[in-house]
Amino acid sequence: MAKDAIVSDEMAKKFATEKDSAYTRWVRAEGLDIIAAHYVPNLHNVELKPWARRGGKGVYINHEASRTSNDCYVLEIAPGGKVAPQRQLFEEMIYVLDGRGSTVVWNDAGKRMSFEWKAGAMFAIPLNAWHQHFNGSGTQAARYVAVTNAPPVINLYEDVDFVFNTPFDFKNRFNGEPDYFANKGEQKGLLLETNFVADAINLPLISAKERGAGGGHIRFNMARGSMNSHISQFPIGTYKKAHCHGPGAHVIIMSGEGYSLMWPEGEEPQRYEWQEGCMIVPPNLWFHQHFNTGTTPSRYLAFKHETVSIRNAQGVPKAWISRRLGGDQIDYADEQPLVRRLFAEALAKHDLKPRMDEAYATELVDLPKAS
Repeated sequence: MAKDAIVSDEMAKKFATEKDSAYTRWVRAEGLDIIAAHYVPNLHNVELKPWARRGGKGVYINHEASRTSNDCYVLEIAPGGKVAPQRQLFEEMIYVLDGRGSTVVWNDAGKRMSFEWKAGAMFAIPLNAWHQHFNGSGTQAARYVAVTNAPPVINLYEDVDFVFNTPFDFKNRFNGEPDYFANKGEQKGLLLETNFVADAINLPLISAKERGAGGGHIRFNMARGSMNSHISQFPIGTYKKAHCHGPGAHVIIMSGEGYSLMWPEGEEPQRYEWQEGCMIVPPNLWFHQHFNTGTTPSRYLAFKHETVSIRNAQGVPKAWISRRLGGDQIDYADEQPLVRRLFAEALAKHDLKPRMDEAYATELVDLPKAS
């Protein structure tokens, strides 16, 4: 049985003032709720409230484990509508869930750029650049999900006027380059340096055998920021290796059908079913593992802050390294028998069978010796 580390009310009261923060007070002042969940079944229809300052509807989604590192929100723009212009001293990455529209970005020097987007696009807002989003449809709402590093910034300064109204152009981040939001980028290993991806759902990926099951992977550096993100895809009848990392990874299902297992070390896995539009946010250092039980490849997007990525001395994320070598990834050879049994049962509901034999065999070739 999972333990939630719940203590007495007497002890909790000693830390009550530390649970609240400048960031959580700001969200309340915006008139919005924070959904304290690490599983949201469907971002397309999650309930929103009027967001007067922005001119749309919104909700924040971040549980206690990630609320000091980064956050997530969903915003909807009414048909034919727009949101108010905004600038901010924190970074922001956006994935479009529904609809189509455009965004204008400009700075105090007068450099101005605009680009169009539709469902499946992803982009980043340059640090402290003015920006404004417009819904391009007169009949359909536009909705996006965004992840930012607002919490540490707002908690650091405790002055929202400073965070949102500081007149300074970070020209190294954005200086009105004509191709800044062009659908292109420079590939450096697994990392794609870009500011705009027109169709992330069909973006070609790079082989990433280290994560298992013959999957594809690509990592992003967007708007020259410190936050990062990646897309992973895995074939029919396969699943990824379990791993853990720091808090704040927001995993958005882009295509496919399946489930994830999540658990703190030493406890039983908890199961979460998913389909396109679902979001999963693994708590700090919880192991998690994603399974494709559908009839098409499964693809997900993970937005996160760099604090998530615990790395070794070579700069490799420990979530990619076998636990046999001191990393945080569980090899197929070391997973619980329950994992394979549950997967076979889930596939059988679609008259499918696991296609994992090759992945198991390939792993054994280079599997480090168990200590």
